[in-house]
Amino acid sequence: MTHPITPPPELVQEWAHLFIDHTDTEVFSAVAQWGADQELEACCAIALTDPVCGTKHQRSVLVRHMREQRRPKPPSLKEQALTALRAVALGANNAREQYLDLETIRQALEQLDD
Repeated sequence: MTHPITPPPELVQEWAHLFIDHTDTEVFSAVAQWGADQELEACCAIALTDPVCGTKHQRSVLVRHMREQRRPKPPSLKEQALTALRAVALGANNAREQYLDLETIRQALEQLDD
């Protein structure tokens, strides 16, 4: 049995307006992301309440793990800068990558208080 994922009309309208200033790929990616988020939340709701997923604690751990794996947080600027610093220090970059890594490090340094 399938469960339809139907966006609210306001969201459909918002996506339609995105076509004015965005590419088809950007708009359809946003639509697909919304659908995937709805599906993940539905799965998490089932996992939190279905006893087949273990004890209450095990279910909450499972849901936290699913969210971490399927929607990982992007690395912070600090984490990106540390990765860039390692790459520069190891000489693992071509000239373009090294420039981008140095820009990342510069941006991170600019956020520091004097």
